[in-house]
Amino acid sequence: MKALVLRETGLNLEEVPTPVATDGFVRVRLSAAALNRRDQWIREGKYPNIVHPAILGSDGCGVVDMAPSAPSLLGQRVVIDPGLDWGVREDAQGPTYRVLGMPDQGTLADYIVTPEHNVRPAPQHLTDAEAAALPLAGLTAWRALMVQGEASADTTILVTGIGGGVAGLVADLVVALGARLLVTSTSQQKIEAARERGAIAGFLTTHSGWHKELTSTYGPPDLIVDSIGGAFMNDLFTVIRPGGTIVSYGSTLGPVPSLGIHRLFWKQIRLIGSTMGTPTDFTNMLEFVERTGIRPRIDTVLSIHDAESAFDRLARSEQTGKVVIRIV
Repeated sequence: MKALVLRETGLNLEEVPTPVATDGFVRVRLSAAALNRRDQWIREGKYPNIVHPAILGSDGCGVVDMAPSAPSLLGQRVVIDPGLDWGVREDAQGPTYRVLGMPDQGTLADYIVTPEHNVRPAPQHLTDAEAAALPLAGLTAWRALMVQGEASADTTILVTGIGGGVAGLVADLVVALGARLLVTSTSQQKIEAARERGAIAGFLTTHSGWHKELTSTYGPPDLIVDSIGGAFMNDLFTVIRPGGTIVSYGSTLGPVPSLGIHRLFWKQIRLIGSTMGTPTDFTNMLEFVERTGIRPRIDTVLSIHDAESAFDRLARSEQTGKVVIRIV
């Protein structure tokens, strides 16, 4: 089979052995895979414990073509839960938990073998590209918003860094839930795209007074779902209402250089971390997407032969939505 292989010298489209499914596993003939920031970090050597060679990719959609112990799955169009071995606790992953696509083989290939309990029927209303864009971003978004953030319809929710895959799906979930959606970005174009999808307002964080404009116009949000981190976290401590919740699922700007801890305790803020999600979270997310008709926003669909261009677009943060690789 062909696969996009990351070696120390870079990305290469290569012929590699086709995997075979054994009992308890299925093989999926992939039609589309989506990129995540994680893939680019691994490409840049910024991810821990990188193993070469690696077939990257955590998201995929395709058809089951081999299922030794689950013949009923044969021929089903499926998406793949990108989390492996979550563990027995619902509140946090166990020590062997890992994400598909390094060290385990990822989805940027013709075929992938995965545990049979990691595949679910793809939502019927989604194209292959949309279904491939959903798993990792959708799972991360669902847990951050619905599980850790305990979002409800009668709240105002701020989603930071709109334009990325996860943030976009958090925003879509907020709108489908019926809550009020506010967004931030450094790009007016990305804010306008979010308004078209249901945000009531957006704020350019390149403007120093953005948080005052937000709170004076709309009041302080009840919940903030953040992927930015860095010094920006102190702005969020200022914006959030007393007793509100901030859920952090990423840190694009890196560590917080000087945390305004006094605001954390004085305002009785709940600061909660969130990473990926459980198999139950994955199932619940898919059911909600199917029921509400959510469609992940697709920025670009490129052939696997043009995968390097797709990675470069992600590296430059040019995308508004998901960058998808067409396998066939």
